[in-house]
Amino acid sequence: MDSEKTNKKLNDMTKGSEAKAIFMFSVPLLLGNVFQQMYSTVDGIVVGRVLGAEALAGVGASFPILFLIIALLMGLGMGATVLISQFYGAGDYDSVVKIADSVLLSNIVISMVLSVIGILITDPFLDLLKTPAEVMPYASLYLKVTFTGMIGMVGYNLTSAILRGLGDSKTPLYFLILSTAINLILLLLFVPVLGMGITGAALATVIAQLCSFIFGIVYLNKTHPLIRIDPRHMKFDRKLFVESVRIGLPSGFQQMLVSVSMIIIQAIINPFGTAVIAAVTAASRIQQFAFMPIMNINMAMSAFAGQNIGAGKMARIQKGYHAALKISGTIAVVLTLVCSIWGRAMIGWFNSDSEVIMIGHEFLLIVMPFLIPACVMFMSMATIRGAGDAMATLTISMAALWLVRVPSALILAHTIGYRGVFLAAGLDWSAGAIMAFLYYRSGRWKKKISIDRIMKKEENIIIEPEDETTDWKREGCSHGRNQ
Repeated sequence: MDSEKTNKKLNDMTKGSEAKAIFMFSVPLLLGNVFQQMYSTVDGIVVGRVLGAEALAGVGASFPILFLIIALLMGLGMGATVLISQFYGAGDYDSVVKIADSVLLSNIVISMVLSVIGILITDPFLDLLKTPAEVMPYASLYLKVTFTGMIGMVGYNLTSAILRGLGDSKTPLYFLILSTAINLILLLLFVPVLGMGITGAALATVIAQLCSFIFGIVYLNKTHPLIRIDPRHMKFDRKLFVESVRIGLPSGFQQMLVSVSMIIIQAIINPFGTAVIAAVTAASRIQQFAFMPIMNINMAMSAFAGQNIGAGKMARIQKGYHAALKISGTIAVVLTLVCSIWGRAMIGWFNSDSEVIMIGHEFLLIVMPFLIPACVMFMSMATIRGAGDAMATLTISMAALWLVRVPSALILAHTIGYRGVFLAAGLDWSAGAIMAFLYYRSGRWKKKISIDRIMKKEENIIIEPEDETTDWKREGCSHGRNQ
C-alpha cells in the first residue's frame, strides 16, 4: 500500500509541528471524555428521577466492579495502541494488520471470560463492599445484565485503540457521540415508557456499546486503507498479542490498584462526616473535569512518542515532550485560577449547604495547584509508555500512590484533619513528577523500545544511534503491505 495514500487517511505524527500534532490529536479525546461523562450523568438522572434513590444507589454501587473491568480493557487497548503506533511510524503495515487481527480475534475469548467471571463475582463482591440490603437487588441486576454484553464494551475499546494507534482519534469520538445518543433514546424508551426498570437501564447501555463496536467494524471495512476485518482471512499472531499484553497489562493493573487506593482514601474521609463526604464528592467531580485535557494530552503524547520511535525520530520526541509540557502546564494554570476564583460557585451547583461549599472550596484551593507537577508526571510517563516501558510507569505510579499518598493521608488525617487527606493528593503527584522526570532524563526507557526488540529478532534490524540529537537509522524495515 502506498504510504502517501495511507497518510492522507491517517494522522501521521512524525512530521510537522510537534505541538500541533499533539494538540489536534488530544482535542477529539477531550470531547470523547465529555461525552463519556454525559453517558454516566444521563444514566444517573433518568434512573434517579424515574426509579428512585435506591436504584440510583444501585448503579453507583456497581461502579467499583465495572471500573476494575474497564481498567483491564484500558490496559489491553494501551498495549495495542503503542505497538500499532510504533509499527505504523516505521511503515511496517504488515505488522499493523497482524496486531489488529490478533486483538480483535481475542475479543471473543476475552468477552466470554469477563462475562462469566463478572456474573459469578457480582454478589460476593457487592457483599464485600457492604452494599446496603435495599440497594443490593438493583446493583446485582444492573451488573449481571451489563456483564452479559461484554462483547460490545471490549470490542469498542479495542477498535478505538487500533484507530488511536494509527493516529485517528476523531473516529472513536464520532462512535462515542452516536453511542451516547442511542443510550439516551433507549433509556427513555426502556425505563419511563416500557417500565423495564433497572434492567432497561443496563440493557440500554449494553446495546449502545454493541452499536459502537459494530460501527467500528463497518468503518474499518468500508473506509480504512489498512485494516480489513474478515474472519476468513484474519490471523492470530501469538507473539505480537503477548507483546501488546506485556505493554498494556501493567497500565490496566495500575488502574486497578488506583481504584483500590481510592476505596481506602474514601474510608479515611468517611469518619469526618456527611458535609466532608459531600464536599469531596462535588469537588472531585470538578477536579475530574479539570484533569480531562491533561489526561488527553497524556494519551496523545503516548501515540506521538510511539509513532516517532517507529520512524526512528528520537530528537522529535524530545521536542514533542516539551510541547506537551507547555500545553498541559498552561491548561493547569488556567484551571487552577478558575477554580480558585469561582470554586465556591461551582461547588454550589451540587449542594447549597454553606459548610459543604466551604470545605469543597478548600479542597480545590489545596489540590488544584498540584496539577502543575501532575503535568510533569503524566507527560513523562506518556513518553516512557510510548516506548513500551510499561513496567517503569507502573512502578512510578504505584510508588507515588502507595508509598506517598495512602500513608500521608492516614498520618495527616490524624494530625491536621480532612485537609491532610486533600494535601496527600498533591504530595502523590509531586513525588510522581520527580520520579518520572528523573527516569525520563536517564534515557533508560529507550532500551525498552518494543518495536526494536521485536524487529531485531524477526527482521534483523540494525539500530545505530549516532548521538542524542540525531535520528536513528534503520535497515531492513518493511515499508509496505502485501495486498
